[in-house]
Parts: sequence; structure tokens; C-alpha cells
Amino acid sequence: MGKIAQGILGGLSGKVGNVIGGSWKGIDYIRIKPSSVANPRTEGQVNQRNKFSTTLEYLQPNKAFLKVGYKAFATKKTEFNAAMSYVLNNGVGGVAPNFAIDYTNALLSRGTLSTPLNPSVDVSVPGQVSFAWDDNSAEGNASTVDKSMVLVYNPSKKESMYILEGTRRIVGSEVVNIPTTYAGDTIEMFMAFVSDDGKQVSNSVYLGSGTAA
Repeated sequence: MGKIAQGILGGLSGKVGNVIGGSWKGIDYIRIKPSSVANPRTEGQVNQRNKFSTTLEYLQPNKAFLKVGYKAFATKKTEFNAAMSYVLNNGVGGVAPNFAIDYTNALLSRGTLSTPLNPSVDVSVPGQVSFAWDDNSAEGNASTVDKSMVLVYNPSKKESMYILEGTRRIVGSEVVNIPTTYAGDTIEMFMAFVSDDGKQVSNSVYLGSGTAA
């Protein structure tokens, strides 16, 4: 128990509530005891950390893609941080504690440029992933000279292979070479378009999973 000497205006010795008093070299002092968090690892905090780790693991290998895909959202933040915020809020599924990336909604690119029409992938050739799409350059704000952005993500190896300035929209196909060490691994495929001047991008489209040949 604390004691106040010489009345209310006197020195305080000990603890009264969260106020601690004492004397040092004849000088009276008081300080406030810092509050403590009773449980810094609540269920909500743990879940948020797990979501953050899941998102970070997904986005780290795709930094170069994000730098183009989230350029329009890098206002007072980096492209990577903009992507982290979006995917955390929109692209994480599952039930705690088993969170997982919802690839359909975990966009690697965001923008208003026309998306690919009828995109598809072929993983039957060893060391390659072939992307294909229909030419929709006459629709919306699409252009024949838009460049394809294609990406192959390998979750088990935590790495990606990608092309950021691929073939034109009018061409309708692109091939990404992948390491032979990917053979037998599950891979996830994505694509988007970027305008010829680099100022506009489309939302990325998830093309599904496959097993690398």
C-alpha cells in the first residue's frame, strides 16, 4: 500500500492504484504503471497473423507481377502493400486455423482494362505451360497491342515463373518455360493484360490448377 506524506501535496511512497511514487536524491517523483495486455494471443489475433502469413507466402514470389498489376493503387504505399491489403480482405478462404488462398479472388493485377476472353492453359508439354485466349480487341477498351501478362505459381516451391510483356492481345497465345524440377508439382496459372504504354492493366484471371508435366 502506498502512503502520501505531508498531506495530499506531499510525497508519495509506494503504489496507489496504477500510480507509483518514490524519492530519488531527495526529489519526489510519481509515474504511471503501464497497462498490460492480459492475453496478447487472443483467437482473433492468432487468426489475423495466420491470414497475414498465408497472404505473404502467396505474394512474395509474385512481387514483379504485382509491381505492374497494382501500380494504380500505389498511392502513399507500395504496390506490394496495396496487394497485401486487397488479398487479406478478399482473397483468403478456409476456416480458422486452416486458412488458404482463394485464387479466384486473390487478384495479382487490378484495373479497368478489358480482361482476357476465354483464356485456357495446357500443361501437357514438359517444361512448358501454354496460355491461349480469344482476340477481343474490338470490345470495350481492349486494343490489339495490349500485352499479355502470364504467370505460373508453384505453391510447394514458393516460387513463380512469369512473363510481364508477352505477346499482343491479337496473337492469342503465349508460352511460359518452367523448370524441369516442377514435374509432378501442382501449379496455379494466372493471366492479365497491360496496355502498350503501361498505364492500364486488367484484373488478373485465375485459369485453374494443373500438374506440371
